[in-house]
Amino acid sequence: MNPTSGPGEEPAGAPRPVRRAVLRAVFTAAVLAGSGGALAPVLLQGQGPGGPGQERDAVGPERFSELYKGREIQGTATTVVPAGAQAHPGTSIAAPAADVSVDGRTLHVMRRADGSYLSTVTHYESFPTLLETARAAVDELGTAQLSAVSPHTI
Repeated sequence: MNPTSGPGEEPAGAPRPVRRAVLRAVFTAAVLAGSGGALAPVLLQGQGPGGPGQERDAVGPERFSELYKGREIQGTATTVVPAGAQAHPGTSIAAPAADVSVDGRTLHVMRRADGSYLSTVTHYESFPTLLETARAAVDELGTAQLSAVSPHTI
């Protein structure tokens, strides 16, 4: 303890708690502002008119049938409403359904929460459209055929 300081006072040269609190608050504000600025484009990407999900839904259901690299790919993405289902106000009962086939064999696809698709063949990649998903599966398969039996049977 410094002989010139009284009881309850800190010795000279020791950082003051008020200064620490102010520096900590300034640092926290700078980190939050920087994080907000960096994340704003990501968080605001799908917001407002003309967002990525609205463009695809505005055109209607996706349908295609083409010959790609010597393989016949066909697909349809539609909305399915269960029979006898009644919607409560403010809720939707429609569920998206996708049917894709490569050379007449079913390619199992799944729609992700962000609206993109993935398949059992390209399970670790997602694609914005069903057509791109089917093409990527054909690219990955090469000359191999899809299994004729569903892997998810009971």
